[in-house]
Amino acid sequence: MTSYVIDNIGLLVTHEVDRPERRDSALVVDDGRVVWVGPAGTAPVVDERIDAGGRCVIPGFVDSHSHLMFAGDRADEFEARMAGQPYAAGGIRRTVRLTRDASDEQLLNNARRLLAEMRAQGTTTVEIKSGYGLTVDDEVRAVRLASILTPEVTFLGAHVVPEGFTSERYVDLVVGEMLAACAPYSRWIDVFCETGAFTVDESRRILTAGIAVGLGARVHAGQLGESEGVRLAVELGAASVDHCTFLSEADIEALAGSQTVATLLPGVEFSTRQPWPDARRLLDAGATVALATDCNPGSSFTSSMPLCIALAVRDLGMTSYEAVRAATLGGAQALRRDDIGHLTPGAAADIVILDAPTYVHLAYRPGVPLIHRVLTPAR
Repeated sequence: MTSYVIDNIGLLVTHEVDRPERRDSALVVDDGRVVWVGPAGTAPVVDERIDAGGRCVIPGFVDSHSHLMFAGDRADEFEARMAGQPYAAGGIRRTVRLTRDASDEQLLNNARRLLAEMRAQGTTTVEIKSGYGLTVDDEVRAVRLASILTPEVTFLGAHVVPEGFTSERYVDLVVGEMLAACAPYSRWIDVFCETGAFTVDESRRILTAGIAVGLGARVHAGQLGESEGVRLAVELGAASVDHCTFLSEADIEALAGSQTVATLLPGVEFSTRQPWPDARRLLDAGATVALATDCNPGSSFTSSMPLCIALAVRDLGMTSYEAVRAATLGGAQALRRDDIGHLTPGAAADIVILDAPTYVHLAYRPGVPLIHRVLTPAR
């Protein structure tokens, strides 16, 4: 199809500033872009018509935080947590060993399987991190393979300190040879700024080195406890700080006064039984919030943005519209993309037709497959 109209839309979510939702609408796509939005039955002449049948149409979900380049399974750790064992980040090293032993074909096949799951659930843009290699060769392999699948590749060599290294020696490697080798395949640099991973000073050194070679900054912080990493992200102008489970008033004030997006990952709290992040505090303060899956084999093995929306409405204090916005436009803002996450003229035609009259059903009917159709332009 060169051009088409989706007509007879019961509820259209555009995220226009003055009119974020439209009823009884139509939307025209030409050459992979939205070119017209208006009342149902009044669209200009196009090559093909798609009848939405009164269904709800929303932008494709933007999953701005995932760890798909891995091998292995850690279901036993999940089972232990459900039996009362507290979550610790040490399981990352187990996945590192399994990932190093996997072939390129095995890693790509696993990532493609998860991407297919995401697509079937309405996700049209995915960020993929490295971080399960932790050697120069293995991290380069991870970002190289990820770059086959998405332009949103994040170098996360600073996930944890691997066995056999002191933190000082490993940070030297990350900001030196590893960064130089991984930067050509990456758009972003990230660091796990938490107790048991990297200190604020180490994180600052890693992020500034990445910024110096042209990578954008992202930060894991506030997952295991309050962390100065949140304010470090704001200080360095990071696109996002992710987890934000534990936030001080100073953290919230800093986020509200910045362009750094607070990305919440409720699949982690579901899987680890940690406290839920408080989206209401962030939104009421004026911070920008995104939702993402954090799809990984340890702390959040879900590929479902609809699940994250349902959890956000049920347990994070968000309205249904706020959750959908965070999973679409919020994710786009966390990736500093203005071409996705909304359905206004000029946007990429990443479109999801729900098998429901309203997006409220994503939370109202949790666990039910509600994606009727996913439309994306050829890329």
